[in-house]
Amino acid sequence: MEYPEDNYLMISGIQHFKFCRRQWALIHIEQQWAENTHTVIGELMHKKVHDPSLKETRKDLIIARALPVASRKLGVSGECDLVEFHKCEEGIKLHGHRGLYSVYPVEYKKGKPKLSEEDKLQLATQAMCLEEMFSTQVLEGAIFYGETRRREVVDITGELKDEVRSMFREMHDYYTRKYTPEVKYSKSCNACSLKDICLPALRKTVSVKSYINQMLWEDESVV
Repeated sequence: MEYPEDNYLMISGIQHFKFCRRQWALIHIEQQWAENTHTVIGELMHKKVHDPSLKETRKDLIIARALPVASRKLGVSGECDLVEFHKCEEGIKLHGHRGLYSVYPVEYKKGKPKLSEEDKLQLATQAMCLEEMFSTQVLEGAIFYGETRRREVVDITGELKDEVRSMFREMHDYYTRKYTPEVKYSKSCNACSLKDICLPALRKTVSVKSYINQMLWEDESVV
């Protein structure tokens, strides 16, 4: 199955979706957004690396920044923070350059490596787009974390790709139905920039229906 361009979703959305499906729907379906310290720092970091005018060519390395990518199979589009093309014996041809090159995506994040996989899934999505666009295999990439100032190498495994496909199918379904999931409160809600829009704490209170039923039951007990 291939998606028309009008139905493409944002690659970066998979990170929101993995973190919280409701957060993704509020941002990408209902078009709601709010800034906090985490989002501002992240935006500043990406502006620094997302300068397409900054191109670097060394003897055996070409670096492209803010590279537009897309996938008809996944129905997604977006930009790679940075893609390295390494000269090698087996790879792809690049217009205006001699030899063959491998493709190596690098995603930039403000914090430190996470126990969850949302960053890896976003990188895997970029790798799958690059594979489709360049008719090649991308077996590895990296995530650069601003807090540790180092790269974390990520193997682009079949398991990661399967999860990417499954999640984007679900995201396309939500988007088509304009479906926003209900609140599911967790500790991670406290760090979410949308907590004042989502109001997850209300989920912890007694619903109006439960309150009325409780009051009716108490009245009947008194009688």
